[in-house]
Amino acid sequence: MLNLGEVKIYSRVLSIAGSDSGGGAGIQADLKTFHEFKCYGASVITAITSQNTMGVFNIQEISQNSIATQLECVLSDIGFDSVKIGMLFTDDIIKIVAEKLVKFKCKNIVLDPVILSKNNFKLLKDDALNSLLNDLLPLAEILTPNLPEAEILLSRKISSLKDMENAAIDLLLLGPRAVILKGGHFENGNKSSDCMATYDGNKVNIIWLESEKIVTNNSHGTGCTFSAAIAANLAKGMDRETSFQIAKNYISKSIMRGSRYKIGNGIGPVCHFS
Repeated sequence: MLNLGEVKIYSRVLSIAGSDSGGGAGIQADLKTFHEFKCYGASVITAITSQNTMGVFNIQEISQNSIATQLECVLSDIGFDSVKIGMLFTDDIIKIVAEKLVKFKCKNIVLDPVILSKNNFKLLKDDALNSLLNDLLPLAEILTPNLPEAEILLSRKISSLKDMENAAIDLLLLGPRAVILKGGHFENGNKSSDCMATYDGNKVNIIWLESEKIVTNNSHGTGCTFSAAIAANLAKGMDRETSFQIAKNYISKSIMRGSRYKIGNGIGPVCHFS
């Protein structure tokens, strides 16, 4: 009989997000990223988007029953070392997801608050914002908004690096254990600066990470890929700060690699290949 040796255990990551028909963001980007970090990726699809490099043109939400049963199936059987949450779209979907995460005692939840597409197509309905704030943010290990998303969550403009730091702290007060505010939209010379805020029980700690800003039209899926990389490294046992550093390095390289390719006629994707 063939001896297969020691049984191995996967680092398991679940993506709860929308499907991107163009393959650059959403579930597709998450699974590509998990694979690059040698994690076992599974998915719960919340909506089907009709999109390509030119933008998002239609959204069909998945039925509440289907989302609930997807969650029950994978969480009850496979179990996960981390969970990455992307597009949820409606108030009802948020409540279902929050309920299942609590029921199955999910840990290492990375919440990417997807609100708008790059062509300003709404990916979160207006009446769902309060549920996002009240039901999901307190469950998150790490919240990863970009500047426009943080401005919506806080109902104010963010116009400087100091504003970014204050915004990260104020988002921390809403319940997540850590906040990484992504500064890619901010005009900061040739630097892309991200701010991480954590609370150790005594004081707030701030970490800044910078990378060279890459001039490219291929930036689709940047946020999804970054947060998925964080979730993958949490699943592998890395702490929050290390996961942040590895993900920052990975997304910078993904943008650089993607800048060399041409796909579609609009905003192309980052390159997930290592």
